[in-house]
Order: sequence, then structure tokens, then C-alpha cells
Amino acid sequence: MNKTIVTVLLLSSLPLGVCAGGYSWENSPNNWENSPNNWENSSNNWENSPNNWENSPGNYLDDRTIRDSNGEAKGYAVPKADGGINFYDNDGNRTGYLPRNSRGR
Repeated sequence: MNKTIVTVLLLSSLPLGVCAGGYSWENSPNNWENSPNNWENSSNNWENSPNNWENSPGNYLDDRTIRDSNGEAKGYAVPKADGGINFYDNDGNRTGYLPRNSRGR
């Protein structure tokens, strides 16, 4: 009886995606490759910096700036060496990521 209660408590404390089989370590923000604490994902890294001309909303020839339908820059996307993409707002705050191997699915 005690083992059953412990098992139920452990399973009920897991996120729904884990129990349903939807959890993927590759997509998890707890995976170091996706962590904002990883230098590869930090806006303090020059490659990801809003001060880098390649990420500047003023650079109309770049392919990193994300613009709305009016042409206003909303942020930028920086490809990672592993094939993923980091997304930042214009101030350099990381707003999301696309893990490697998830493009084209």
C-alpha cells in the first residue's frame, strides 16, 4: 500500500507531458544546450548581442531580424552552431529557442 501511494505521488508531481510521453529532453529548457545560462545562448556572447550589427534592427540587409507586417523590428533570431536557433527581443532578452533537429518537422 505504501509503495502504491509513493508511486502515485511521484507520478502526480511530474509535468503532464512527462506522464503522457510528450516530454523530450532535446526540447527541455532544463537541457544545458537550451539553458539561458549556457554561454552559447547568452546575449552577452557577441554572436547573440543586440549590439552586433548582424542583429541590429537598423540593418535592413540582414536575415536575422524578425519584423512584423508593418516592417517594424520585433527581435532577431541567431542560428546556433548545433543547428538550433535562439530568439531575442530588440533589447537582447532571450525570448525562446528552437532546438537542433526540430527544424523541418
